[in-house]
This record gives sequence, structure tokens and C-alpha cells, in this order.
Amino acid sequence: MSGLRVSIVGASGYVGGELLRLLLGHPQVQVVQATSESNLGKYVYSVHPNLRGRTALTFSRAADVQPCDLLFLALPHGEAMQHIERWSRIAPRIVDLSADFRLRNPADYVRWYGHEHSSPQWLQRAVYGLPELHREELRGAQLVSGVGCNATAINLACYPLLRADVVDRSRGIIAEVKVGSSEGGNKESAGSHHPERSGAVRSFAPTGHRHTAEVQQELALGGLPPAVHMSVTAIELVRGVLATAHLFARGPLALKDLWRVYRDAYRDEPFVRLVTEKQGIYRYPEPKILAGSNYADVGFALDEETGRIVAICAIDNLMKGAAGSAVQCMNLMYGWGEMTGLEFTGLHPV
Repeated sequence: MSGLRVSIVGASGYVGGELLRLLLGHPQVQVVQATSESNLGKYVYSVHPNLRGRTALTFSRAADVQPCDLLFLALPHGEAMQHIERWSRIAPRIVDLSADFRLRNPADYVRWYGHEHSSPQWLQRAVYGLPELHREELRGAQLVSGVGCNATAINLACYPLLRADVVDRSRGIIAEVKVGSSEGGNKESAGSHHPERSGAVRSFAPTGHRHTAEVQQELALGGLPPAVHMSVTAIELVRGVLATAHLFARGPLALKDLWRVYRDAYRDEPFVRLVTEKQGIYRYPEPKILAGSNYADVGFALDEETGRIVAICAIDNLMKGAAGSAVQCMNLMYGWGEMTGLEFTGLHPV
């Protein structure tokens, strides 16, 4: 079997499982190793049962990872930065899905993550892994950071508006993000216990969510970062993020102007779909129908009396918010078609 030799460090979590699912079906890739310290020696499909019959790989130790062409790191936040020198000797190209290389300013790690960055010299080498904003940089990248799923939904919802300079930056961005339970990972907690989670609409980060830093960084667009007022609410959903952001127009604006702004930004994007319909139950973006897909559905509405723009984006947090974007970045890094291995459209009904 030939192809790009790829390994995944930290492959037993939900994101690691999605990476395996995508890479095992990718025509240009050979998955050679997948690591998990807690599941050492077990078949990959014993942890990710949807992969039964697709692979006979067993989990190995991270310490035993052999040289390969590309390394995906799906480790808890704070771990990749401690060993990035070692990982860079194992593979010439790395995609890290944690938060360790997302932010350019080392001081932001102290503010938002509560600790110093152990390898700050690597931060300027990393490319933020959102193709819609960094496509050309990704083509030659050696280190790509993952994206925060909540940040991705807000960024894709709001980017066209700031790019076109049609909003009043001084009034900031007010964003409410509703998230599914898989965002919390596969480790059980009191909040994930079924009687506590079922039927819940639980505000768990009304202020101070870490992904705020990514939104400010990415939507600065070469200028001052906008003020971002972000709240996150857990709802009864397994996969999915729905971001609803409120911004205010700089001057007179009509709905047709918004259509032009969003079409100009996204007309050539393979994974962004504009969803603003006049009829039906799916008039605006809905994460339910995106499960398993790498699509981001983006919509918008306008209150012409007040100049308030409502920007909406729905994604699958494990896909466009993590593993899917990582594979899309890999495709760009190697000059392949961006949709390679990512053609699944989601299901309806589901």
C-alpha cells in the first residue's frame, strides 16, 4: 500500500476517531500508527466501533511513533507545546489540533489558558488552520494549528462583514453559541451524566470563553481586533455548533447588500453554503443536518430599522470545527483537491 504516511498521536478521543475515519477513506493517505496510552494494544475499532472492518490497526505508545510524512497531534491542550521539538524530528509536517499553536501572541496563553507557552518560538511558524481565511499560507505550511470549533462558527459567520468593512467595529460582536455534548470530549463528568444533560439548556460560559481570543485574532484582519462578547450554552445535541452573532452596520444597508458581501466572500469556497431561504423549516443554518460533514452553513438577517445584522453559522464541531478542517488543511499542504476525502454531505433526516 502506498500513499502519504500519516500517524495520529492521541487517536482515542472523538476527534482522533473522526481523523481516523476520514484518513482511512482518503485516496492519497496511508495511516501507519495511531496512539493511545490508555488503550495500548487494543484494536482501534474497539474504541471507535464505526471503524470495524475498515482497519486492523492497534493503538501504540506515543513514545513508539516512527518517522512519517505527516503527524496529526490530537492531544489535550498543553501537551503538544512541551514536545514540539521531538514531534518535528519525527515528521516534516505537523497538524496540531489542540489550542497550543492557535494564538500568535504568547501573552494570550497566560490570559486565556492560565499558563506560559513553553515553546513560544514556534508560534510565528504556525498557520491558523482555517482555509477560508489562510488558504495561501497553508499551501506551504510545515506547522498548522487546529481551530476552536466555537471560534470557527463565529469567524465564518462574521468574516465577510469585517472583510467588506460594513460594520461598526466600535460596537463589537455579540455572539451566542449553542453547542452539543461531544464538544466536552469522551471523558465522563457530572455535567455529561444523562439525567443532568438530557433536556438541558445550560449556560456554562456566559463570559470568558477561551475561543474569544481566536475570534479577536482572526477578525482583526490586519487592524485592531474587534471587541468580542461571547457566551456559550450547552444544549441537548451530540454534534453541532450554532453561532448567532449580532453586529451593527456602519451606515445604511439593505438585505441585497448583505447578499453581495457574503457572495463575494464565499462564492468560491467548497465547504461554505449560504442558507437564507424564505420558506421551509431549514430557512437558516441548522447543525443537525451537518453531522459528519465538513460543511459550514452560513446565513444572515437584517433589521433595517436598527442596522442590526444577525450572522449565523452552523457546523459539526468534530468536523469543520476539528478533524474535517485538519484534513482540508492537509489537502492544501500537499496540493490535492480540498474536498478529497471530505465529500460526505450529511444526512437528512437524522
